[in-house]
Amino acid sequence: MTRRVVTVGREARFKRIVRLMQERQVSALPVLEGMGRVVGVVSEADLLPKEEFRERFRDSDPDLPRSRLRSTGGTPVTQMRRLSDPAKAGAVTAGELMTSPALTVRADTTLAEAAQIMATVQVRRLPVVDGQDLLQGIVSRTDLLKVFLRDDEDIARQVRREIVSYLFPSPPSAVRVVVRDGIVTLTGSIPDRSLVPAAARLARAVEGVVDVRFELALP
Repeated sequence: MTRRVVTVGREARFKRIVRLMQERQVSALPVLEGMGRVVGVVSEADLLPKEEFRERFRDSDPDLPRSRLRSTGGTPVTQMRRLSDPAKAGAVTAGELMTSPALTVRADTTLAEAAQIMATVQVRRLPVVDGQDLLQGIVSRTDLLKVFLRDDEDIARQVRREIVSYLFPSPPSAVRVVVRDGIVTLTGSIPDRSLVPAAARLARAVEGVVDVRFELALP
């Protein structure tokens, strides 16, 4: 995670939020109160309804429906043009704009769990908090991808130590581990093929692993 996080308070004004996002090249800002408790997150998506408001209603009264002529037997039809989020279109502070409660993770959340949350709720960043919801940092999609820069030999050492020595303890040289470009290959002989699915699952959970392959034979 990134520990230096750009944040705002509830009273931060709309233009300051936009300016911070532009200057720091971020798409979302945690909103804090008190000693650093995360109470919400304001993102680009929270700001966009104001631009939608301007585009849709710049030439008319936003409190009235806009009329359009539609070809329905020559009869004029009045259509309401609704905003996707009218409340946020009129908001001016972070407290009014933010999405709350904030979706957060703890420091011990695994990268895989964080990635799953981001994919499920379609967010780019997650504030990292402690047990009192105090901000500790932020994890982004970029942070999740950095793990794949991990050295191949470092990955191999972890696979040997935490997986091979546990599932295939004897003899130690029966199963060999080779890692190239993040792809783990286990070669050699094993006494029980039923252990292969467990080995694959555990190896894929190792940070930096791109794929797992087997070239194993029964003794």
